Amino acid sequence: MSESKDESAAPNFVRDIIADDLRSGKHPQIVTRFPPEPNGYLHIGHAKAICVDFGLAKEFGGRCTLRFDDTNPVKEETEFVESIKEDIAWLGFEWSDIRFTSDYFDQLYAWAEDLIRAGKAYVDSQSAEQMKEGRGDFGTPGTNSPYRDRSVEENLDLFRRMKAGEFAEGAHVLRAKIDMASPNMNMRDPALYRILHAHHHRTGDAWHIYPTYDYAHGQSDAIEHVTHSLCTLEFEAHRPLYEWFIDNLDVPSKPRQIEFARLNFTYMVMSKRKLRQLVEEDHVLGWDDPRMPTLSGMRRRGFSPAAIVNLCERVGVSKRNSQVDVSLLEHAVRDDLNQHSPRHMGVMRPLEVVLENFPDDHTEWFEAPQFPGREDGGGTRRIPLTKVVYVEHDDFMEEPVKKWRRLAPGVEVRLRYAALVTCKEVVKNDVGDVVRLVCTWDPEAKGGNPADGRKVKGTIHWVSAEHGVPATVRNYDRLFSVENPGAGETNFLDQLNPDSLEVLEGARVEPDLAQAEPGTRIQFERLGYYCVDPDSSPDALVINRTITLRDSWAKKS
Repeated sequence: MSESKDESAAPNFVRDIIADDLRSGKHPQIVTRFPPEPNGYLHIGHAKAICVDFGLAKEFGGRCTLRFDDTNPVKEETEFVESIKEDIAWLGFEWSDIRFTSDYFDQLYAWAEDLIRAGKAYVDSQSAEQMKEGRGDFGTPGTNSPYRDRSVEENLDLFRRMKAGEFAEGAHVLRAKIDMASPNMNMRDPALYRILHAHHHRTGDAWHIYPTYDYAHGQSDAIEHVTHSLCTLEFEAHRPLYEWFIDNLDVPSKPRQIEFARLNFTYMVMSKRKLRQLVEEDHVLGWDDPRMPTLSGMRRRGFSPAAIVNLCERVGVSKRNSQVDVSLLEHAVRDDLNQHSPRHMGVMRPLEVVLENFPDDHTEWFEAPQFPGREDGGGTRRIPLTKVVYVEHDDFMEEPVKKWRRLAPGVEVRLRYAALVTCKEVVKNDVGDVVRLVCTWDPEAKGGNPADGRKVKGTIHWVSAEHGVPATVRNYDRLFSVENPGAGETNFLDQLNPDSLEVLEGARVEPDLAQAEPGTRIQFERLGYYCVDPDSSPDALVINRTITLRDSWAKKS
């Protein structure tokens, strides 16, 4: 048993409970589970649950099962199963076993018959509207169904015929017989089984009835000998029902449900329904669109798993729901990428610069550090300087403002790592746009360091026109323009950020990125952190902006 704990980490009351249970001998080993429904892709909120379920099991030498809650065949797909497995592995966690709730369909059905025989469940033939009305509300007790006192024999007959597929969807529902006057709405004769004539991704057409989450969840935990069933706070009111099923069935173990606060961020929506709507209505380019809060989208955008896991640990585990400012996530991403992303230069909006006194057909090679912040530079890369280079259009101003420290007529600047250049001539097209700069370079100041010690106003990045690699750059930003999209009566779709994606077709990047593999993370100096997109090919480099070097939204605020 391990109780090692980073004292600088945020409080985690679940960790404390587990440590106490193991210390007291209540459990010889901790067993947890992560039970997603395979009806969509995991998002950043799930990352916290993954870190809690898998992380605590690993920390205390226990085991964690990955269990897919596949009780609703209408929305579940194998695609989502595979994506969930990929996301968990990407975050760095391993499951002890993979299970599906559908593995237990026979046992769950048998237990449902046991409840019927014990007089604790009945088949209700009311319509959905009638059942909803009969449940009452928080101020009004419910009323018993007229079918609540059916005989055991009639209930068993109807339930078996439901299983056989004799009835239409909605004709009957199996309900637990608990207390229609309970102040807890979840205890007012909740549904256990409903009729669904839908093809299941694993069991095919074998079943015509499917258990509800509330019924299947606790019993699946018990079958797997889960010791600590960890879930988010919205299930706190469901705990009495969870325990009722465990107490009223002959299950092999008695797990304990513990609830903790969800991980919510500003500028994001976490509802699977809303995320599905974004995808299906083409507001984004799929579940892995880099603007989405899905783990697959963040992976594609270039977020590192370490940044996400570290943030989850920093946020901690508490009993109070709160909203985390997305800038904390962005800070964690920048902090990690700053340490692990090699530096390169890329020009997003190229402006041609001709060095008129540079030898034709000649290349000067310079060494540049991969990680300038490290003492040893973290290794070097070679960058070529030729007669024609590209600089950023934004780094030139024909009539410079006060304190301008970049290119302008008559101004000398440093091409990073390589040379000092002075702008001599500005070339424009027929409509007056600047299309070329004619400059001179100082061959006595190779590397950008003048021997005479003269001061140079600024340093800019650049790429050789001859050696630079063409790239399509996708500049991603926050998907929503407000902190709480959809708050109140507002339609969250009306708050989409119109500037969340900018596509630049004509960028140029350093030549050693030509063969960069998808997923490669880099920092373009002076610009931000970027990642090679899976759409890339050897002949067409596609690069995503992960995040800017600094928080540009702080200025907007």
